[in-house]
Amino acid sequence: MFTDWLSEVCVYLGCPRRKLKDSPSTVLCLRLLAAVIYGRDAVTYTVHHVGGALLTSTSGPGFHLMLPFITTYKAVQTTLQTDEVKNVPCGTSGGVMIYFDRIEVVNYLIPSAVYDIVRNFTADYDKALIFNKVHHELNQFCSVHSLQEVYIGLFDQIDENLKLTLQEDLTSMAPGLIIQAVRVTKPNIPESIRRNYELMESEKTKLLISQQTQKVVEKEAETERIKAVIEAEKVAQVAEIKYGQKVMEKETEKKISEIEDDAFLARQKAKADAEFYTAQRAAEANKLKLTPEYLQLMKYQAIAANSKIYFGNDIPQMFVDSGPAGASSKPSAAMDIVGEQILDID
Repeated sequence: MFTDWLSEVCVYLGCPRRKLKDSPSTVLCLRLLAAVIYGRDAVTYTVHHVGGALLTSTSGPGFHLMLPFITTYKAVQTTLQTDEVKNVPCGTSGGVMIYFDRIEVVNYLIPSAVYDIVRNFTADYDKALIFNKVHHELNQFCSVHSLQEVYIGLFDQIDENLKLTLQEDLTSMAPGLIIQAVRVTKPNIPESIRRNYELMESEKTKLLISQQTQKVVEKEAETERIKAVIEAEKVAQVAEIKYGQKVMEKETEKKISEIEDDAFLARQKAKADAEFYTAQRAAEANKLKLTPEYLQLMKYQAIAANSKIYFGNDIPQMFVDSGPAGASSKPSAAMDIVGEQILDID
């Protein structure tokens, strides 16, 4: 066992490996070597004290030499670690004493700050910088807040406030020590107060249930109202559409009637114009046709067409010239009378 360990040390120091036996002299040499050489893992840095004085240099991971009985060393962790502060008493502004079972502070130390922090706060720096500070800051917080705020109202803010306060103090007191997170458990309060809070939470739960039930009822009523409004709007829209259809039908009928009236008026006007034109043309034709000679001819034709001829004292002769050649007007008048009588016979 010692031989294997010595072989590893020789490899690390660069000395040639050779087979060793577990003889008393070898064991003695190995024990002396173990007192001179020590090793550290990859997550720690080492500070040295010579005669009680802290050396300014620190050692990283690996094997290192020291003087037995003169040099002492302390390992300092530089990776993420969690410090648990337990059973922290805290007095609220109302005078109620409560206890936090456990407060976890996740932190890590920067390797370059190892020497300064160990020099100022020793290798057990977390006791002064974290444990004591947590007690102090938590009591500061509780002293200005009521039990209601600490236990319920502001409980979700305690861990963040504690983290910010610790980091602010450490930035000025111990640069290089970083607070990653703070986790705070629910505090223990007196039993009588706890029962009151439980009763209050129960009543609050009942109130929330009642409020939720009321909201459900209101939501259902609102849903029914919306459905009724939608139904009424649908009926109104249908009625409006039907009314629009009727209006369009009436407007269409009106337009058709107007078109028919216009067509009838146009036909009647055209007919009247045609009749007027016919009468006008007939009058113009008659005006040209009814000459004295034509009237005389028609007279004679009418007389000749009659089967009876009347004679009398006032009718001296059958045919009398009624022309403008100076004939007597009496015979002409007589002939007119005869002609009228003949026409009356017809």
